Amino acid sequence: RTLALTVYGDLEVTTIDELPPGRKPIETTWVTPLERDFAYAAVRQRLSRGEQAFVICPLVEESEALDARSAEEEYERLRHGPFADFKVDLLHGRMPGREKDAIMSRFAAGESDLLVSTSVIEVGIDVANATTVIIEGAERFGLSQLHQFRGRVGRSAKQSYCLLFSTDEEPGPDATTRLKAMERTNDGFELAEVDLELRGEGEVWGRLQAGANSMLRVARLTDRELLYRARAIAADILAEDPRLESESNAALLLAATPFLEKATEAN
Repeated sequence: RTLALTVYGDLEVTTIDELPPGRKPIETTWVTPLERDFAYAAVRQRLSRGEQAFVICPLVEESEALDARSAEEEYERLRHGPFADFKVDLLHGRMPGREKDAIMSRFAAGESDLLVSTSVIEVGIDVANATTVIIEGAERFGLSQLHQFRGRVGRSAKQSYCLLFSTDEEPGPDATTRLKAMERTNDGFELAEVDLELRGEGEVWGRLQAGANSMLRVARLTDRELLYRARAIAADILAEDPRLESESNAALLLAATPFLEKATEAN
């Protein structure tokens, strides 16, 4: 919706499209169940070099209703299995604040190697030595969250990696599009365009954050060049006749009035 508002002309933006000096683009890989063991081996090599890693799970505890890995289940499996030789910690939102702070402090100090967590670490975590983030059930997350999770690494000059673990070999078409987009680019603006294509722009003049039933009559983001042209023409018209009072703009005022009334009601 924010991207649609920007294209529509309701927002002005400042674009920051460069990494901080010395940072490298994060390498992102979609990992299917058959490739999981190879990915674990690569992560163990990095941990052996003294680097650290996150594992992000979509659930706190196991659910019979959902075929997704939980943080508690994964914590037990990893610390007794693939990462038995490393210090593994668990973090989730149900823990008391003091306990969460202690776990994060240990990880930031390098006292644990692998942190298994829920989405509680989506923002506000800055550990320069963490170079790998594994996202379990990646097909269950939206592009915005996936991009935020990826941002937990890549905070130093070391090469960093994002591994998108899918539950199925072939997730649905929308999930496949999201995972391939994450592999293809680190650009948040490009990902926002893909997200807009998948979910719709919501109400540009209202409050809905997604959905295709917008008062903005544009079917796809690929129409944005037409939008840019229309915005420029509208700006020229309003600069000369802000209230559309001239005879030449009478038809335009008549056509715009219903939309202006709806916009006023929505806001």
